[in-house]
Order: sequence, then structure tokens, then C-alpha cells
Amino acid sequence: MEHITLLLAIVVVTALVFDFTNGFHDTANAMATTISTGALKPKTAVAMSAVLNLVGAFLSVEVAKTISGGIVNEAGIRTEVIFAALVGAILWNLLTWLLGLPSSSSHALFGGLIGAAVMSAGWSAVNGSTIVTKVLIPAVAAPIVAGVAAMLATRLTYKLGAKTDEKHTAKGYRAGQIASAGLVSLAHGTNDAQKTMGIITLALVTGGVLAPGSNPPMWVIVSAGIAIALGTYLGGWRIIRTMGKGLTDLRPQQGFAAQTSAATVILASSHLGFSLSTTQSCSGAVMGAGLGRKGGVVRWSTATRMFVAWGLTLPAAGLVGAGAEFLTKQGTWGIAAVAVLLVAGSGVIWSLSRRKPVDQHNVTDDLDAPAEPAGVVTTAMAAVTPPPPAGTAATVTDLKATIPAPVPTDPSAPSAPAAAV
Repeated sequence: MEHITLLLAIVVVTALVFDFTNGFHDTANAMATTISTGALKPKTAVAMSAVLNLVGAFLSVEVAKTISGGIVNEAGIRTEVIFAALVGAILWNLLTWLLGLPSSSSHALFGGLIGAAVMSAGWSAVNGSTIVTKVLIPAVAAPIVAGVAAMLATRLTYKLGAKTDEKHTAKGYRAGQIASAGLVSLAHGTNDAQKTMGIITLALVTGGVLAPGSNPPMWVIVSAGIAIALGTYLGGWRIIRTMGKGLTDLRPQQGFAAQTSAATVILASSHLGFSLSTTQSCSGAVMGAGLGRKGGVVRWSTATRMFVAWGLTLPAAGLVGAGAEFLTKQGTWGIAAVAVLLVAGSGVIWSLSRRKPVDQHNVTDDLDAPAEPAGVVTTAMAAVTPPPPAGTAATVTDLKATIPAPVPTDPSAPSAPAAAV
């Protein structure tokens, strides 16, 4: 570490700041459903997730190697490029956090890196085949696979428990949901913490500290794990609110199915070195679980805003990264200007978030009420829902009315009270 220059040190610190934002941006992936169903209290949930994220950071380095030596060509990439890429990723993370949108921190990082690399050395600086096979294809496949798996798991769960009292089984499902949420947190550490490890390793390679193709040093693994754990403990409450009830209303059975499906997809991708978005996987699983319950619906207007954010993440972060790299190419004053813009932009977003703060004390407030008016799909599904069978308690109660008794023929006879039917 004695060979690290001032610029390289700034890049390492900026990468850890990104890792921190990644932590609180993605806390909702593991804990939103657990909090919304009441399985865990908000602060307990994020503390548990933080510890498991730290543990997961030490389990694998496959994703880190994909980023440090796969997406961009290491030869000819300057350290300033990494700095510019991180600026684009951090600002996009903060903006989507302000809006409460569960966008992908991974794609923000990839977009910033691609945009900065292209601005620095042209399109030859990026490996198109790696981007397609290990970024774009998983981005499309992961939410679909997780959603289908969660939908099937939810239907199977309700089918197996059809003859049991839901109140009696809820406690067991909540326990299973806590375990599966812990698995998602562990998987998040193995996938997302490694992205920062890969970025720092790439910066060390461009700075001449490490040889190309090197694995992340231990101090990089430890620092990245701690940064993402601290960010997770802070809690991304705005996104937790959206994921918990903004997309659909979840019951413990659905939460268990969604978390288990998402964790399976994320762990499998980490083993294969696919740097997919845990946000997209978990969001797809939540929507699948919502559709898997009979009568359950997805709030498609919220989902549409989320899909738009997913589609904009790569190009938006890429444009910011390219603009930042354009400034850093101007010399020392350009690097200083980018640093000032990063701090100023972060400060403005933070100030805006304080107008309507969301924290552990109010993250579940008003979650039982619909987050928005029913849309066309919701209304149509409600219209075709069959009425409850005749003779049920609800039907008898609904039909109860007061009917006046017949008028007696003898005017002198006392009138009979109204009969309740």
C-alpha cells in the first residue's frame, strides 16, 4: 500500500463511498418484505442484514474478477476513469434513493464505468461480449426467473396449506421468512460487495500497484465488506417502503416464497460469476409472489416507474460518468471540479430528502392503505373475482336488514316491534 498515490487513495475512498450507498440502497432487497409482514422490527432487520452482508463479502471473489478484468480492457485505462465511473454511479444511486425507486446499484456502476471508459479510450476500451453475457442477459433473465419461481412457490405454499388455519401457520412462515431474508443478505454480500472489490482492484491495477489479473487483496475485501455493512445498517427506508407494500401486499407465505426464490437466483449467479442486480432479482420475486396468491395483484403503475428506472440506469450513469471523465481529462482542476460536483450534488439530494424524511419510525406508517388508486389491471381482476359462497358468516352479516312487521288488523292491538332478519 506504500505505492498508492493521492489520486489512487481518493479513488479507493470514493469506491468505498459507493459501497456504502450500495448498502443502504439495497437493504430493501433483503428486508422489505420481512419488515412489511411484521416478521422483524425495522432496526433489528437491518442490523441482521448488515452482519450477514459482511460475512457474505468473504465467501467468493468470482464477481470481483469479472469486474476487474472483464468489462473493460485494463490496458490504457487511467485511474481517473475509475473515479469518473464512481461519480456517475453514486449520483444515480442517491437520486433513485430520493425517489424511493429500487434501481440497480450494479448497473449504475457498470454504466458509469462503460461511459467513462468510452470517453477516455473509445469503444475499444470495453469488452462487448462480456457486457452482453454477464451483464445484459442476466439483467433480463434474473427478474423473470426469480418472479416465475416465486409465483410457483407461492401457489404451492397456499396449496399445501389450504386445509390449515392461516393464523396458526403464520408464525412458522415468519420464522422461515427471517431465515430466507438472512440468506438474501448473505447472497447480497457475496455479489454486491464484490463489485466494489473489483473496482478497487481495477484501480490498483491501473495505478501499477497490482499486476493485471490479480485477486483483490485482503484489505480490499475487509474494507468493502465493512462499508456495505455500515450502509446496510443505515437502512434505505424510502426504498424499503416501496418494496414492502408499494408493489404489492404480501403475507408471510408470500414473503417466504419471494425471499427464498431471490436468494437462490443470487447465490447461483455469484457462483457462476454473473454480476446480476440483486435489486431486480428481489423485485421480480416480490411481483411473482404477489401474482401467486389468489386475488393478489401488483400495483403496475409503481412497477412501471421501477421498470423505467431500470432501463435508464445504464445510460444515465454512463452519461454522468462520461461527463465526469471529460472533466478529469483536463487535468488537476478537472479532477477537483468533479470532486466538488460530487459533494455538492450529494448535499443537494440529502437536503431534499429531509423535507419528507423516512426512517425506522415511520417506514411502516399507512402501509395498510393502498399506495395508489387501483389501476386498470387491478380493477379488471377484482371484477372477475367470484363472490363468497352463500351461507358464510360474511354473507349473512351483509344481508342482515330491518324489516317492519305486518300491520295488525285490530287497531287497538299494540304494534309489534320490527323483526331483525
